[in-house]
Amino acid sequence: MYPFVRFAAELVRSRAHAPLAPGEAHVTSVTCLPWDLDFQLEMNNGRILTLFDLGRFGLLTRMGAIQALRQKGWYGTIAGSTIRYRRRITVFQRLEVRSRMIGSDDRFTYFEQGLWRGEDCAAHAVLRIAITTGKGIIPPADVAAAMGIDPDQFNLPEWVRAWAEAEAARPWPPMQD
Repeated sequence: MYPFVRFAAELVRSRAHAPLAPGEAHVTSVTCLPWDLDFQLEMNNGRILTLFDLGRFGLLTRMGAIQALRQKGWYGTIAGSTIRYRRRITVFQRLEVRSRMIGSDDRFTYFEQGLWRGEDCAAHAVLRIAITTGKGIIPPADVAAAMGIDPDQFNLPEWVRAWAEAEAARPWPPMQD
């Protein structure tokens, strides 16, 4: 089940914090709870992605993106992701979700997120988000303008660009058996 209470608490907390500029990190504190576990008694990989959702919503709230999107009638959707799981997370461990926007290309905006236990990164993800309407994808430059952000403020790191290029080469639709 989606953690609606955690989601609501994150939105309240993020509204109380100072605004963030693109590239600045938003930190969300979480605890691994018993219902976050899988059959191996470690945090379920799907729950990690859900906690990343919470971190992104906090970040986007602090950046003013949620309000700007609502005013335009736009919404965001995940258009791709890659994640690395590196450390086991067990019940009652305290963690931080660190989230930041890292740039955009002509179609997508990219976010980097990590799930940290102290100075140890347990999971790391890069996600690309499309801002859309019923008529298609809104160019990131238009989204940036709606938020009052310079779209040329920073470029994607080379490793993110390489991932995006690899994704573009991936066959679609996937094989069907």
